[in-house]
Amino acid sequence: MEVAQVIGAVFILVAFAALQLRRWRADDLPYLLLNVVGAGVLAVVAALGGDPGFLLLEGVWTIVSVWSLVQRLRTGTAVPR
Repeated sequence: MEVAQVIGAVFILVAFAALQLRRWRADDLPYLLLNVVGAGVLAVVAALGGDPGFLLLEGVWTIVSVWSLVQRLRTGTAVPR
């Protein structure tokens, strides 16, 4: 379980760092995929651990990331223009 937490956190942090360093944009597929997988893993860990605050945070993060990924795949950009 702890390994899953670390992997999920690393995925999110790598995406965040790449965004902040302007290596990736918010609508780049690697950024979106790392957020979906990382937050999804952390949401499952939170659910299994009975941590409602952490589940809320990571659950919403996952939902927003999935929505952005779907938008990106449909239109070519994460945010409708």
